[in-house]
Amino acid sequence: MNNIRSTVCLCCISAFILVGCKLPPPTSNDTDAVLSALATENKTQLSDKQPAVVLQPNIETPNVAIPAPPETNLWQVIADNLAFDVIPTPRLHKRIDWYLAQPTYLVQVNKRAAPYLFHIIQRISQRNMPMELALLPFVESDFRPTVISAQQAVGVWQLVDATAYHFGIKSDPWYDGRKDVLAATDAALNYLSYLHKRFNGNWLHAIAAYNSGEGRVKNAIERNKKLGISTHFWHLTLPKETSEYVPKLLALSYLLQKNHPKFTLPDVVNYAYTTQLDVGQQFDFGLLSSLVNIPKQQIHQLNPGYLRHQSSPQGPHKVLLPMTEKQLLQSRFFKRHFSQTYTVKKGDTLYGIAKRFNTKINTIKLLNNKSSSLLGIGEVLILNKAQKTDSLLVSYEISPYLVEKKRPKPATIEHYHTIKAGDSLWDISQRYDVALKDLLTWNSLKTHSILKPGKTLVLHLPKPQQATKPQKAKQYLSELEQLVKPENGPKP
Repeated sequence: MNNIRSTVCLCCISAFILVGCKLPPPTSNDTDAVLSALATENKTQLSDKQPAVVLQPNIETPNVAIPAPPETNLWQVIADNLAFDVIPTPRLHKRIDWYLAQPTYLVQVNKRAAPYLFHIIQRISQRNMPMELALLPFVESDFRPTVISAQQAVGVWQLVDATAYHFGIKSDPWYDGRKDVLAATDAALNYLSYLHKRFNGNWLHAIAAYNSGEGRVKNAIERNKKLGISTHFWHLTLPKETSEYVPKLLALSYLLQKNHPKFTLPDVVNYAYTTQLDVGQQFDFGLLSSLVNIPKQQIHQLNPGYLRHQSSPQGPHKVLLPMTEKQLLQSRFFKRHFSQTYTVKKGDTLYGIAKRFNTKINTIKLLNNKSSSLLGIGEVLILNKAQKTDSLLVSYEISPYLVEKKRPKPATIEHYHTIKAGDSLWDISQRYDVALKDLLTWNSLKTHSILKPGKTLVLHLPKPQQATKPQKAKQYLSELEQLVKPENGPKP
């Protein structure tokens, strides 16, 4: 799968340009190449008219295979690249049946995942890891970036504090990297790579250990070895949650591989329509919002790892924006605040300039609307420029952000839901925007518990400011779907 490197460094913003000669064909990391491959705009149109008859020599031509156009739906790309050979078992069938009972599960959860999914797929592909790992955040957390489990695991990848710290996640009063979807993805993939090596290349053992801990899985394997029985995952004695966790992932993989007609596949564009920007210094969300002309609330929602109105003095200072890389680099605010000019000299090349200014060749092309690598002596190029000043911070004698009091956790109220015919635990959890795990815990239920019409379920919901009618599921779903829509802007 073509990869797009979407991190743009505002701190050290630079660009590459080959002068006077052509570069070799761009690599798969080259955004231009990827975007042009994905655009599918200039398709050959066949004429309806019959051509004139022209006698030509009878020359045999070899049959040349015409490459298929790139897949436009990112979920189909995921389905096409799933690697596990899933053989349905009775335990697996239970999970398959659960998904089929919630045919729109993936469509609904995908609304939270869509702004991040391309970046996750890119990271998995770059590491040559199985595509099934892209499904883990759905199994772990229903892709809720701020969810906290009873075991204090946080975020879409459900990382506990010790594991997150060990794999490089930063955490302080300003920032929790476990809630930062892309930072947490890097840490989770590092952890899974480690587990994969520890369990001698067995991905099912590694995934089980990700859920229940390395020690539990190792002990279960050793126990089976002593008894002389198989150490395959299906034969291990593991905690109930883990015994259901791996089948949940495999069942989802199975349904995607089989393109099951009763399981709806989401539709997500197969390119990055959000771009991560490295500001390079501490920034204020209000000022950044004014600079990029994007609502502050939208920036916060895309970047749930930030706990205050400013980034941490110690970093990181990366922020995900609802723009393609091309839109970002060619935007007025970027060129005005984060660029400098360079005049091409004799002997300059794009590669040399890019190396000198610590940037990418494609970045220079995008900044200067260049389609080729040719340069002319005396040509003025726009290059990235580091932001050295404190212009992205609010100047107060006493910053209100530094002294603001911690807000108490919102009060909750008990809400009772009367079960109706056709209700399912999943539907109820989505209607009230609560985690399925929490709904089960509050009511001492299990995943496969049978709901009886007329019985009541208790839910702990945020206390409203004023009495309102119960909201529908669409109102509870993440606002990211409305806030970040690739069709609103030009495609790359």
